[in-house]
Amino acid sequence: MIFTSYNNIISPLGFSTQENYQAVSNSIIGVKKIKLPFSQDEFCVAKISDEKIKDHLSQIKNANNHTKLEQLSILSIQDVLNQSGINPKDNRTLLIYSTTKGNIDILENTYKNIDSKRVYLSSFAKYLQSYFQLAHTPVVLSNACISGILAIIIAKRFIEQGTYDNILVCGGDILSEFTISGFKSFNALSNEPSKPFDANRVGINLGEAVSTILVTNQKELATPYQTQIVSGVSANDANHISGPSRSGDGLFQCLTQIVDKNTNDIGFISAHGTATPFNDEMESIAFERAGLNTIPVNSLKGYYGHTLGAAGVLETVLSLESMKHQRLIKSEGYESKGVSGNITMIESHQDKNFSSFIKTASGFGGCNAAALFKKI
Repeated sequence: MIFTSYNNIISPLGFSTQENYQAVSNSIIGVKKIKLPFSQDEFCVAKISDEKIKDHLSQIKNANNHTKLEQLSILSIQDVLNQSGINPKDNRTLLIYSTTKGNIDILENTYKNIDSKRVYLSSFAKYLQSYFQLAHTPVVLSNACISGILAIIIAKRFIEQGTYDNILVCGGDILSEFTISGFKSFNALSNEPSKPFDANRVGINLGEAVSTILVTNQKELATPYQTQIVSGVSANDANHISGPSRSGDGLFQCLTQIVDKNTNDIGFISAHGTATPFNDEMESIAFERAGLNTIPVNSLKGYYGHTLGAAGVLETVLSLESMKHQRLIKSEGYESKGVSGNITMIESHQDKNFSSFIKTASGFGGCNAAALFKKI
């Protein structure tokens, strides 16, 4: 068996998994209208407080020598190392890092004394290797918005192959002029907090976060959650550079491969749910085609915005916490059904006994991924 283990979330809602779960349970959202340094316009985004980051920098060696993403990543990874007690120098331990843009803010001349080569994902990975003195160069996984959940799936495969015993999966992305302007050019941004799957949804909010989870074959390290990664699959629509398949083909393939005929113990689906017209519509169709229309669905984008490469890790961790507490988290922003697929949205926080959940993700280039997590 391959287990999920100790984890961490750093986001606008807190610097630990517990802080984030408590905030979401109290329906606190991290999305706000603010001015960003590179623009006079206000954007509705989820930004981590600079002051809160400064409060934690004493925990990092030579903190001022790191980029913002490096600082947050070090804090998150170190927290999981402290919780688990595993040795990062161990030859049987690996770090997989999921991100879409990495240290992209280096291109904005944000830093004076940082080597510009760290904008390359390979250099960013080697920098983390040097900091933690990892035995292996981290594997960087950058496959659009499915990067986080795909990294967890790849971690499972590596361990099943006998290559490693413990894999730290860290996902991270920050707000930057590059990403904001890119999504703005698609007319995909919402000026208000997003409304996934809702009839009045108009687009996404971008967010920043870093989240880390330990994937392991060591049952003693599974103690916090006693959860197994049952299965994980990725598939591609081969449909369009940015638009998903209108019939949900890729996601449908993923779902049918990870789920057997008995779905009674599946408590909910943590959907990608970006609140864009095409993504939510496609997901709803795929869920119905896969026979999952009665399983409750939520999207966490209403709390965090779209955190890109961090999303799949963060949303998996929060879903694990949800299962640990046997409580469904409502899909923030949802009021009335705005998709054609027959799905069941979670409209309020509620207690429920369940033993498994599904996490899905879809992204540019037609990529899709889904994984099934189960209590043991």
